[in-house]
Amino acid sequence: MACYSIDTPSVALELTELDPEKVVLGRPRVGFTEVPAPEGLEVGIWEHTVGTSRDVEDDEIFVVISGRGTLEVEDGPTLELKPGSLVRLEAGCRTTWVVHESLRKVWITRT
Repeated sequence: MACYSIDTPSVALELTELDPEKVVLGRPRVGFTEVPAPEGLEVGIWEHTVGTSRDVEDDEIFVVISGRGTLEVEDGPTLELKPGSLVRLEAGCRTTWVVHESLRKVWITRT
């Protein structure tokens, strides 16, 4: 049996520059790490620094740990992101991440 606790806000992440084709505004950097998860799931910690970028999403649920921003879903809602926000994304959603304060989330997907 695997039991553990992770202090997600203090996990060190290596941040790298985004592909310039994904950047809309600023010079956002991103980083992530995966953490041990039950079979069939992927769980990780992800961070996006201040700036705006575009992405195409996987099927995912995430909870914002720190930071603030908005997530604009093409042909869908604009979601406010703040600590405690729980978000569900469907695979294929085209999104624009507008990050006002470096945003950190914990995400869960199926493998």
